[in-house]
Amino acid sequence: PENLSMLTEDGKHLYVSYDEYHSLIEKLAIKVHQSGWRFDTILCLARGGMRPGDILSRIFDVPLAIMSTSSYRAEEGTVQGHLDIAHFITTPQGQIAGKVLLVDDLADTGVTLHAVVDRLRTNYQPITELRTAVIWSKGCSNFKPDYSVEDLPTNPWIHQPFEGYDGMSPETLLAKWKV
Repeated sequence: PENLSMLTEDGKHLYVSYDEYHSLIEKLAIKVHQSGWRFDTILCLARGGMRPGDILSRIFDVPLAIMSTSSYRAEEGTVQGHLDIAHFITTPQGQIAGKVLLVDDLADTGVTLHAVVDRLRTNYQPITELRTAVIWSKGCSNFKPDYSVEDLPTNPWIHQPFEGYDGMSPETLLAKWKV
């Protein structure tokens, strides 16, 4: 069926459809809601946390702040290299403060989430409470998020539905749409 994720038999690849991706974000919202915790702002990590962060900010009706991170990946994306974390947070209301839900798509190695949480706790004193939410948490991650939907003990490579755009160019679209 179109709305199901597909984990390959060897457990090395997880293919996710758009329907399933959105269902997982909704399930994440339910987990956060059922915990009873109320927060003031969602801080998403760009790029992976942007789609879940946007949807959660709409559901909970709270502002969405954005922090950019990127890590150079070696060996076809399987080895995490140097991590860059933006020095500034883009937020609609002055400075980020209060209770903050940090959102990303997955806890992969845990390196990014550990580094961002450490940076926030060290450099952003107005944040009074910080919790983390992800869709997927891999078995190899050394970071345990407060909220996650799927635990993936086999550490599969996750093929998200929008990754088809990674290799696409404007010229490809022109050819596709015969413009």
